[in-house]
Amino acid sequence: MTETELSSSDGRTRATGGPEVTSGPQPGRVADLLAAGGGTAELLAGTVRRTVLPGGLRVITEKVPGVRSVAIGVWVGVGSRDETPLTGGCSHYLEHLLFKGTPTRDALTISAAIEAVGGDLNAFTNKEYTCYYARVLDDDLGLAVDVVCDMVANSLVTADDVEAERGVILEEIAMHEDDPGDVVHDVFADAVLGSSVLGRPVLGTVETIQALGRETIFDYYREHYAPPALVISIAGNLDHDHALDRVARAFADRLGGPARPQDVRRGDYPFPPPPGIIVTNRPTEQAHVVLGTVGLSRHDPRRYALGLLSQALGGGMSSRLFQEVREKRGLAYSVYSFDNQFADAGLFGVYAGCTPGRADDVLEICREQVHQIAEHGITDEELDRARGQNRGGLVLNLEDTGSRMTRLGKSELVHGEILPVDEVLARVEAVTLDDVRALAGELVDQPWALGVIGPFDDHDFSAAVAR
Repeated sequence: MTETELSSSDGRTRATGGPEVTSGPQPGRVADLLAAGGGTAELLAGTVRRTVLPGGLRVITEKVPGVRSVAIGVWVGVGSRDETPLTGGCSHYLEHLLFKGTPTRDALTISAAIEAVGGDLNAFTNKEYTCYYARVLDDDLGLAVDVVCDMVANSLVTADDVEAERGVILEEIAMHEDDPGDVVHDVFADAVLGSSVLGRPVLGTVETIQALGRETIFDYYREHYAPPALVISIAGNLDHDHALDRVARAFADRLGGPARPQDVRRGDYPFPPPPGIIVTNRPTEQAHVVLGTVGLSRHDPRRYALGLLSQALGGGMSSRLFQEVREKRGLAYSVYSFDNQFADAGLFGVYAGCTPGRADDVLEICREQVHQIAEHGITDEELDRARGQNRGGLVLNLEDTGSRMTRLGKSELVHGEILPVDEVLARVEAVTLDDVRALAGELVDQPWALGVIGPFDDHDFSAAVAR
């Protein structure tokens, strides 16, 4: 079935339904594009195929036997770290605007096309990349590719849409500010990353969002949404050549020319001098605290040891922090550890939410547990349990086509390689007790920082970060 096109009141040509779109280059043109690209490579024993189209657009697919769904993601190598003080919040602003319309689809048509076949359509932005994704039945892959790629390649970014979404984003910022359990992570990042590019909030600020105009946002879109910065990842019951054909049709007018080399952002990250402690005084019922330090980049081979350290320290109900802080002493309802990895930097920390009068006790226990691991390490049982959590989380996620699509896209865009699951598991298995202990020792020797939200007008938290 072909789509019927109607002229809408705003001058767009609007598609009204159906899984097939007849617009786009002719088959001969598509064949030329494929022939001019970088060829197709088979990865992971042929289960994954990767094709580079002219101009550097990468298409990577994984056929998953036994499923009737397919997930597609368009990954863009741009996030809040790519912004300047004048474009703060642009990456996330675009995430909203690309759903508003293209020359052939308005906002209702975009959402209705996917919902009409029972699919999901969404997007997210973080500090280093943005992703637009859909999950549909396998028969509707062509529709999903057309809609999502059209959004990314051909967004109008009209002045009216910019003004309409400005209010929505300001409400999103307000909603975020109303959740101190989320905001305290921003406070902690500010304490470690400060005014550096990774310290910028993904949502932007009220001031930067109010100042952004249509031309600034559109220029940012055209600069950063170029083929070399894009990865199309698709997983499910699919045929690579069919999916590739649909992607080539969707991006045909933007393909060609030399591919610019990707900025992998590796090297020594310029951390600013840490302020150490940032306290945001709010009349909250709970104190929200994050204690931590600089972590590892995603390219650091010790990241597997860090993952197991974080699991043993605060990765579940059997972890040290949960047992010591909640089970034995009842000092907090929520307590956990985390590690965030970027291309050239990272964060490692511990979060807890507790009554304000217990904040010092909780912080002392958290600090003590990290130091105990640095001095004495973890036990064989803790290491085995952490490995099991890591192994189970990785493998169980592969049961879902959306998770497989995410693994493909992130691996290609931010790691530059797609490791077989067995190799990842082998690297986790190779981590030793000495590896965990040595890494914990390095972490405690670094300057530590603290982010706090709670009713603290003039409270001395210096003991929490004392070396």
